Amino acid sequence: MNITSTGQEADRRADRPVPAMRLHGHPLEGNLSRALAAEAVGTMILVLAITATAVAAALGRPIAGTPYGSLAVVAAGGLALAVIAAGLGPVSGGHVNPAVTVGLAVSGRFPWTHVLPYIAAQFTGAVAAAAVTWGLYGDQARSMAGLGATYPPAGVSAGRICAAEAVGTFVLVLVVVAVATDDRVPRGVAAVAIGAALATAIVVTGAVSGAGLNPARAIGPMTLVGRFTDWWAYLVAPLAAGTLAVTLYDRVLRAGRQRAGNLLRRLITASRASSGSRRQRPGQRRAGDEACVPAAERMR
Repeated sequence: MNITSTGQEADRRADRPVPAMRLHGHPLEGNLSRALAAEAVGTMILVLAITATAVAAALGRPIAGTPYGSLAVVAAGGLALAVIAAGLGPVSGGHVNPAVTVGLAVSGRFPWTHVLPYIAAQFTGAVAAAAVTWGLYGDQARSMAGLGATYPPAGVSAGRICAAEAVGTFVLVLVVVAVATDDRVPRGVAAVAIGAALATAIVVTGAVSGAGLNPARAIGPMTLVGRFTDWWAYLVAPLAAGTLAVTLYDRVLRAGRQRAGNLLRRLITASRASSGSRRQRPGQRRAGDEACVPAAERMR
């Protein structure tokens, strides 16, 4: 009978729908229009910070002193993503990256009905950011700096671009889903960790692929420049890497953390039950006390 009940319980668990993965505490049943607006604005801020800094560095435009260097792009991207995660994360989940959205959806942790609207909002924000960069820095931003689009350096093959984009996006998305879904991590700490992950990924992959790590950020500026060099690599590699990162965290890392937590809870429950059973209620006789009572007293 125990085997049957155990099997029935396993069947019931298998039939349960997979719960959605909420990033930064964002309620998926909330207002979709607000979420889409947040995704568009957040992606625009992220892409604008990166492209404007990259264009300023390429054109040698100083603020006070020497012009920007490569590390300025790293700092701009990391800081912008940290600000977006902290400020807009609770509104939309702070995806601002199709690799995050598709990765969650493929793993069953995000509704497919929201995927296309989210991606459309992200690409809209990226194109808007490229347009703002163009307006701020003039035609030279497009003709000389390519609006900060992630074009690969000369001599870099499409295979190396795919490898760099996959590695960088995997690191970024893994950190996003790890810290943004853990209630034990304060929102500010999660935002800083996500920004640091993007900065690290840009440093590692920037010299190889230009560090797109985000199909919207890579292809959005290309749309206004009119050159789509190896665009498919900046689309396919991040989407595949993002899906792999979410799957690894959901099926291995997160599951291990949950099993450890469940085991600890069972041990605590068993300990409490054991200590409670040892307590004798007032007037209650322990097992074996009955034999010590005289027969005459038991007959009363």
